[in-house]
Amino acid sequence: MCRLFGMHAGRRLVPATFWLLDAPDNLAEQSRQNPDGTGLGVFGPDGVAVVHKEPVAAWRDCEFATEAHDVTATTFIAHVRYASTGALDVANTHPFLQDDRIFAHNGVLRGLDTIEERLREIGTAELVGGQTDSERIFALITGCVRARHGDVGAGLRDAVGWLTANVPIYALNILLAT
Repeated sequence: MCRLFGMHAGRRLVPATFWLLDAPDNLAEQSRQNPDGTGLGVFGPDGVAVVHKEPVAAWRDCEFATEAHDVTATTFIAHVRYASTGALDVANTHPFLQDDRIFAHNGVLRGLDTIEERLREIGTAELVGGQTDSERIFALITGCVRARHGDVGAGLRDAVGWLTANVPIYALNILLAT
């Protein structure tokens, strides 16, 4: 399964180098078993969300190492992918960015056709550019947050509640930063 890293430092700008590159079980090292994509999303000093991702292992991605050393931010979401659905390309690599929120997921859901039908109903099907269950989950969350007029907690509860009632869930571990 994929591996996730999330860190929020309040308003302070901090590096995440230790956890991404230097810790005994750092994310780059974990990418040796999860080699199908690497991504890093941050909220920088201006509060703008920025995502960089590549469909390669973190330990092979020079840009990941450079960013892990050089970037300071208030919030980090990093992901190394072990593909369960979708091609090995940028469109399927995490994290995803929608409505100024960064999202990454570890897990497996089935019933993508059911989720896609729901996304068409709530008007967020166009947010999906790849083939993963993860991006569909995020589009569902985004639609539910929009329906709740920006209340992320209520939208997240609505989305997860809908998923549990309508599709088989084998694991649902998410990081969501706004």
